[in-house]
Amino acid sequence: MPDLDLLTLVLLIGAGFVAGWVDAVVGGGGLVQLPALLLVPGISPLQALATNKVASIMGTSVAAVTFARRVPADPRTAVPLAGMALGGAVIGAVIASYIPEEAFTPIILVVLIAVGAFTIFKPQLGVHAKQRWHGWRHVVGAGAIGLAIGTYDGALGPGTGSFFVILLVSVIGYAFMPASALAKIANFCTNLGALLFFVPAGHVIWGLGLAVGAANLVGGYLGARMAVSRGNRFVRIVFIVVIVALILKLSFDLVSGS
Repeated sequence: MPDLDLLTLVLLIGAGFVAGWVDAVVGGGGLVQLPALLLVPGISPLQALATNKVASIMGTSVAAVTFARRVPADPRTAVPLAGMALGGAVIGAVIASYIPEEAFTPIILVVLIAVGAFTIFKPQLGVHAKQRWHGWRHVVGAGAIGLAIGTYDGALGPGTGSFFVILLVSVIGYAFMPASALAKIANFCTNLGALLFFVPAGHVIWGLGLAVGAANLVGGYLGARMAVSRGNRFVRIVFIVVIVALILKLSFDLVSGS
């Protein structure tokens, strides 16, 4: 574990807690946790990404279990979504070692702006479930979402949970609450898939990942309980706030990096 001063360690633990809470409700905690890890002296972007996955999987695991107890996941969606997400994350993790982050940021920013506008101007979106596909179309649609977002998560990561939620809501027709529950299962699998590449490659800083992960786990547990108790409208509001925060953060990164 790197030699950290007290202020940096507190910042990392706080970021882990906030990221876990945000991820448990709607996703997007990576935009808090990953930049915080990049503040660690001497850490490489690939090490930060790999260590972020260790911390995130701890939070998503407890959030997934907490959601599952109150919001049962439909296996017709969960199985193809999670299975393809895991495979996509392995592919994405390999891609991460070759493609610079700068190639992704402008595209992600445009997508987030479109997602935010779509959600804001459709106030009934995700409030009630209205599934659009059935049978094999449903399975293929869930699998395609899992593969696409899983590949993105393995390659970069921030905003993954939010992307899962909005696609499950807008494409398949879930309400925000069951979409968030399914997103936790899929996000756990994307973290696992990425680690299948990062761990053997030796990119994980274990002491740091476990320390931040403990805080992420606590945040994930509290966030999941709050989301389940507050319902769809609460999750929608938090979703919009997180999307706006992601847009502002990525815009700042894009401008400051130019």
